[in-house]
Amino acid sequence: MSDGIDDAKRALRAELRERRQQASDQARETAEEGVRAQLDALVARTGARSLSCFLSTPTEPGTRSFVNEAVQRGIRVLLPVTRTDGLLDWAVATPGGDVTDGLFGLPEPVGELLGPIAVNDVDLLIIPAAAVDRSGMRLGWGRGYFDKTIGSMERCPPVYAVVFDAEVLDEVPRDVHDQPVTGVITPTQTLVLAHDRQ
Repeated sequence: MSDGIDDAKRALRAELRERRQQASDQARETAEEGVRAQLDALVARTGARSLSCFLSTPTEPGTRSFVNEAVQRGIRVLLPVTRTDGLLDWAVATPGGDVTDGLFGLPEPVGELLGPIAVNDVDLLIIPAAAVDRSGMRLGWGRGYFDKTIGSMERCPPVYAVVFDAEVLDEVPRDVHDQPVTGVITPTQTLVLAHDRQ
């Protein structure tokens, strides 16, 4: 990664992280309700019966109510578990399943671990992001887990990143390993962006 791209990513992440930390509890609750509704509609539209999602942190657009309701409706939801080698293991979400802090203090499920290839069987990937641009490029938080996962999948299903409305940008800094997403979910809309992943 060039120093200029690295510096631009770091600066943008810091700005976005600060903005997220300043959001009110009411704004976060409203965002989670909106994200749940958008994800429910996406699942209905795509007919997904198996998907991957992530357990949101307190400052991220909330995904937990969506995950709980999807599991109750009989949808198989795989949740990521970080590994020291930069890959992701997966665990099947269960109703009221236990959660612990993962390698980076992020919420992760407690349960039987499936290997990295378990995600190859899902119909839809729902992933975190710091921002997404209008061409479908995603700015992650800098650890590369989801870029590696998407880049290594033999048959990648549609990939949607979850961000706040103000985090859909005209352009984000990108490097050669960065993977585009199909679309973006915000609390108020679902946008299809990268037409090569549909």
